[in-house]
Amino acid sequence: MTHDRWRQTDAVDVPNVVGVLLSEARRMADDAGVVLAQPDPDGPPLSALTWPGEYVVTAQSPAPGARLWRWDSVVVRWTAPDHGDPTGVREPRRPRTPLDTVAAERNPDDD
Repeated sequence: MTHDRWRQTDAVDVPNVVGVLLSEARRMADDAGVVLAQPDPDGPPLSALTWPGEYVVTAQSPAPGARLWRWDSVVVRWTAPDHGDPTGVREPRRPRTPLDTVAAERNPDDD
């Protein structure tokens, strides 16, 4: 960050938003005075890429604690949270044999 005399704003500290849900990270960034942005400056806005959904921030640039001018951008990367297997723990099962393929022979020793 350079000290530009034409800037009519103050410097703010970048918050740590890694590991936080994107909706909460947006609130934290807004409270700190910065804006979250996606990595491609020519692409659609972050909100268009993440709506509707729930995502977790996996990386940010600049790092937490860096100084930026108020309302500058913090670039974030995100992923969908891992909620585990929604079906729960299930034991593997063998498929049933179709009844039309089942045949039995009589054993003469069983008489």
